[in-house]
Amino acid sequence: MGHGGNMIEELKADHREVEVMFGRMQEMTLGGQELRDQIDEVTIELVRHSVAEEQYLYPAVREYVSGGDRLADKEIEDHSRVEKILKQLEQMDMGDARMGLLLEQLMSEVAAHVQDEEDNLFPMLSKACTAEQLNDLGDKIRRAKSMAPTRPHPGAPSSPTASKLLAPGAGLVDRARDFVSGRGKS
Repeated sequence: MGHGGNMIEELKADHREVEVMFGRMQEMTLGGQELRDQIDEVTIELVRHSVAEEQYLYPAVREYVSGGDRLADKEIEDHSRVEKILKQLEQMDMGDARMGLLLEQLMSEVAAHVQDEEDNLFPMLSKACTAEQLNDLGDKIRRAKSMAPTRPHPGAPSSPTASKLLAPGAGLVDRARDFVSGRGKS
């Protein structure tokens, strides 16, 4: 969850972590508690990551990168699609025949989003920001992830201000639910 380094290094480390989780999921046969646990783990990571990006990465893109509003809006739309898929997976019975298709859709959406960020957004941001700014943003990203929700909330506002106000409370509730249910402990 917290890897260290500047914002770009932190977010790239998250991307690699999710790719490993997806690889494990692809090796599993559909169904069973092991797959549910892996879906829960990837959901936790993706939700925390998305909240942190919406609070700090995209505002930085808007501020420092030419055409940043358009770029940030596109990335937030990507997050919205992923969060809706995560919510469907969370509510889906493990024996549901649509599970495999939904997992493939999730992996495809996330892979395209990651590639776009790493090939386009991150290089633009690294040219526009100082090392000190990126290091400061890395610290903020790690703090945000530690307090972020662990479950998808597709109806929650995605503005940075609303997220900074609401995410810690939703995160506290989600972590309490996770503790009681044992979710995310595998």
